[in-house]
Amino acid sequence: MSTITESVDVEVPVSTAYNQWTQFETFPSFMEGVEEVQQIGDTLTHWRTSIGGVTREFDAAITEQHPDERVAWKSVSGPVHAGVVTFHRLDDATTRVTAQMEIDPEGFVEKAADKIGVLDRRVKGDMRRFKDFIEHRGGETGGWRGDVEPPGIPT
Repeated sequence: MSTITESVDVEVPVSTAYNQWTQFETFPSFMEGVEEVQQIGDTLTHWRTSIGGVTREFDAAITEQHPDERVAWKSVSGPVHAGVVTFHRLDDATTRVTAQMEIDPEGFVEKAADKIGVLDRRVKGDMRRFKDFIEHRGGETGGWRGDVEPPGIPT
C-alpha cells in the first residue's frame, strides 16, 4: 500500500474549490487517465480509467463529506484505494486543497509505476490541472452541499 499526499493553493474561495471538487463527473477534465466518472447516487460513483494501457472500472463510495472541509472515499470494487481531499481557507480568495490517498496497485505495470514514482507525479499533475481548471473558469460548474457522516457516527 502506497500513500500519496499532494497540496495545491488555488486562487478561489474555499466554497468554490469545494463545490467544484464535488462535481465528480468533471474529473476527466483535469485527471490524467480518468476517462469517465458517473455519479450513481449521493455517495456512490462509478469510474473508468485507463493507465498505461490498462483499463479499469470500479466503484467508490463517499465515506465522509462536510461542505468546505473534506471529501473522503474508498473503493468498493476493483483496485483497492481510499483517500481524503481537504480544503483549507488561506484567505477570502485562496484555498489550499490537499489530497491524501492510499493505493494498493494491482498487476505488474501498476506496481512498477508506483515504485518509480509515476503515481506520485500523476497526482501532482492532477492537482496542478485542478488549479488551472478552477482558476480559469472563474467559478464552479456546480456543487453538492450535503453532509455525509463517517460510518458508525449517528446522524
